[in-house]
Amino acid sequence: MNTVTFTPAVATLTYERIVEQIETAITSGAIVAGDHLPSERELMVQFSVSRPTVREALRVLQSMGLIESKPGGRGGPRVLEPSPQSLTRSFTTMARLDSLSMTELVQFRLVLESSACRLAATLHNAEQLAVMRSAIERMEQAVGKDAEAFARADVDFHLAVWEASGNSLLTMCGRAVAEAIVGLITQQLVDSEATERTEASSAALDREIFEAIAARQAVEAGRRARQAIYDRYVPLLPEAANAGLDALLA
Repeated sequence: MNTVTFTPAVATLTYERIVEQIETAITSGAIVAGDHLPSERELMVQFSVSRPTVREALRVLQSMGLIESKPGGRGGPRVLEPSPQSLTRSFTTMARLDSLSMTELVQFRLVLESSACRLAATLHNAEQLAVMRSAIERMEQAVGKDAEAFARADVDFHLAVWEASGNSLLTMCGRAVAEAIVGLITQQLVDSEATERTEASSAALDREIFEAIAARQAVEAGRRARQAIYDRYVPLLPEAANAGLDALLA
């Protein structure tokens, strides 16, 4: 049990003040991943609020991906490791509320993917390269045979690249934006020619990226990554998006 002590919350928007204090304690490192918050009863006493207020604050913190509550678990809610899921939810929500366009998400992924590939080409080790090679081979074997296996191998390849970049923020943002894009346009991908030809093309592009990374050709790896994102998503975006993506592709 940690020894962090909270102060009573002010009357206005009480649960938000509770969220703010707990979030600050987590982001400052006063409470670390794996620690448990005090029980609901203890939080009620420390914040001088009712149980419903505490529960609302915990619900918000859980929706933010900061804590996990398990019924019947020992101690209070457990603090979670940072994950891309909360970022994915944020990207998706902003896109659905028209605060962020699909074009902007694709542009962001293009920049992230290119940077990650350049770093991976420079920094990868033999074990990371072996993971990438295995994913590429599984993609190629699944073309036209098993769409689920193909998609899983595709994700595994890009995850291996992001991790080989050595930059945890790139890895987290890369996963988050990729999941948000796919989640938002899944039906478009299904309705488009997501056939054996499309899978074969995607596998070939990823194979080119892999070969450039393996050869430690950083600039070429970044170029091929940009081209792969462009080729996959431009047909699904408004024509007005082309100018911005063309600028990033150049």
